[in-house]
Amino acid sequence: MLSKTFFFHSLDELKQESDALKAFAPSLLIMYASSPFLSSPELFPIVSHICPDCVGCSTAGEISANRVTSNSISVVLLRFESSSYAKIHHTTLSDMPSSYETGQSLANRIEQNGLKGVYVLAPGVEINGSALLKGISTHLPQNIGISGGLAGDDGAFEQTYVLHPNGIDSRSVVAVAFYGQSLSFDYSARGGWRSFGPARRVASAKENLLLELDDKPALDIYKSYLGEYAEDLPASGLLFPFEVLNENGEPTGIIRTILGIDEQTKALVLAGEVNENQYLRLMNASTEDLISGALEAIAPIASKNRDEDLHCLALVTSCVGRKLVMGDRVEEEIEELALQLSSNTNIAGFYSYGEISPSCNEAPCELHNQTLTLMLMRETH
Repeated sequence: MLSKTFFFHSLDELKQESDALKAFAPSLLIMYASSPFLSSPELFPIVSHICPDCVGCSTAGEISANRVTSNSISVVLLRFESSSYAKIHHTTLSDMPSSYETGQSLANRIEQNGLKGVYVLAPGVEINGSALLKGISTHLPQNIGISGGLAGDDGAFEQTYVLHPNGIDSRSVVAVAFYGQSLSFDYSARGGWRSFGPARRVASAKENLLLELDDKPALDIYKSYLGEYAEDLPASGLLFPFEVLNENGEPTGIIRTILGIDEQTKALVLAGEVNENQYLRLMNASTEDLISGALEAIAPIASKNRDEDLHCLALVTSCVGRKLVMGDRVEEEIEELALQLSSNTNIAGFYSYGEISPSCNEAPCELHNQTLTLMLMRETH
């Protein structure tokens, strides 16, 4: 397996280099780009010319090598060298309540014989990400890792886009299914956020709508904690996510972000589901906390990435909330990953509205928020 990563500041730059990129003869193209690029009718003809087997999404920030950029295009070209191959499937998400069924429909299209891993990109708004993932994962073997994330739109939470072999639109979910005995995958996910304040019981919730905490309206409780930050909701919710605890008050390792508020019902719209009788605790973080989280994410994978002769591709999905906290220092978490991985590893990815990954190789696949997730792929000869 060979891969190359590139980034471009304009469609003109991408078009000028398109023939050179096509000459690499990629088996798969993955693109992460700012929303205005994906909404342009000029983009898809250029991308499909380079490689008809293409996937991608709009972002809240693009990752290429050890750089984090905005308003740019990050391109990954992947070429298999043995009998490995990838198949792309996509389907349409009609609305948020159909998220689980959409995941089922997508998973049912994936041939399971020889399957080694799945990479999923989905819309970042009007979606129940955890229900989508549940629909996918319950119809695939438990030993198959699922990674990827929910698209972004530079923090606006208005309209996101997904690229697939038939075009670009705002409602598609795409899955890349990888096959081949020589392929191997490693996964990791860590946050770095710190919890504070009391744990409050989820008294009422419906899927990803949090209605009541300790029998009081969830929005009122949340606003009382945020103080002056409450004036900037829902955007300020990215700075104060929830830690999810189980019914016994023990940490689950899952973080949930607030994506929206409903003043009429006093509800919080979360990026993923919570269950009644679980407990939630508020979280915050500093830049140093989040960089430490990135180091924790890379630690179990770095030990398996010492072979300088074996080419690897590391696909990173990190949360827009982390980017907001770190500001101008956001590149530091990606730089730490690059320092820990072998020099023969290419890094690419995006800042998202939800991260899909197992917490480690043996763990089930989860929808994460405010988390850095990493998928490392290699092909042995």
